[in-house]
Amino acid sequence: MRTMPIMSISAALGLSLAAAVATQAAGAKTQAVSVAFAITADGKQVGCGAPLADLGAGHLTAKLHEARFYVYGVKLIDSRGKRAPIALTQSEWQYGDVALLDFKDARGGNAPCTEANPAKNTTIVGTAPQGSYVGLEFSVGAPVESVVDGKTVSINHSNVETAPPPLDIAGMAWNWQAGRRFLAIEVVPPSLVIKADGGKARGWMVHLGSTGCKGNPATGEIVSCAHENRFTVSFDRFDPKTQRVNFDLTALFDGSDLLSDKGGAVGCMSALDDPECPAVFRQLGLNLTESAPGAGDAGKQTKAGASPVFEVGETRTAKVGSSKQ
Repeated sequence: MRTMPIMSISAALGLSLAAAVATQAAGAKTQAVSVAFAITADGKQVGCGAPLADLGAGHLTAKLHEARFYVYGVKLIDSRGKRAPIALTQSEWQYGDVALLDFKDARGGNAPCTEANPAKNTTIVGTAPQGSYVGLEFSVGAPVESVVDGKTVSINHSNVETAPPPLDIAGMAWNWQAGRRFLAIEVVPPSLVIKADGGKARGWMVHLGSTGCKGNPATGEIVSCAHENRFTVSFDRFDPKTQRVNFDLTALFDGSDLLSDKGGAVGCMSALDDPECPAVFRQLGLNLTESAPGAGDAGKQTKAGASPVFEVGETRTAKVGSSKQ
């Protein structure tokens, strides 16, 4: 089982979609697809152990400590709005229709990403039906289940110790019942974080996952969660040759005080009563609690297909890293 350190980043995630050569598969014409992700801060692409600028309410500098997240259900969109699923190439980073993106360098250093020091995995690769596409859609999180080799398999609530990669990462697991961390971003601000009890912490974290879960998968029970905390991002206009999707750390931490923590886990770990979570969930585009009594939309997306932390960005001539560890 692979294990990775668990700190995350205020990250911008760039996603460039490269339509490639048409091939024949199972009697249907397909085309290769590469979707590149990037994380940004203060308008600049960052990753690995990059220094970060203009973060949080204090517009602070910080150090990226960890940044990784799961995506699934990646689709291309044609001019009529029809979605075409991308069949992911199965690998140590992709299983079923789920992929793990990891923006830290394989050496575990503190330097920014370069061609010589690339991030672990910043691209999704697969095939889609041959066609002309103008947009892109994907979801952030680990789905309840996926189809692998024609069989339905559990994804979020599966045993991390026996799961295939990339579901075998101990640092991306909540616990047996609650499933996985969908998103793990950790930054180190310029001074220690002051906690409500007077204690101090080195880093400020954002960990997103489903909460309020019931059921024990170890005994065959179906697990259901009161707050799913998954969300979908859609871009109606996306040029696969010149654009990517960025995950903007500056947007993620907008309104958050990275030098203090008023209660609960340091930063936000998706708890309903955590004082730091309302601002973080607002920027992700999620309802932390119900928008109104009886609305039943806690853990749901506030606006379908939209998240303030994701945007279309321009690709660079020299792409920063997509190597494996």
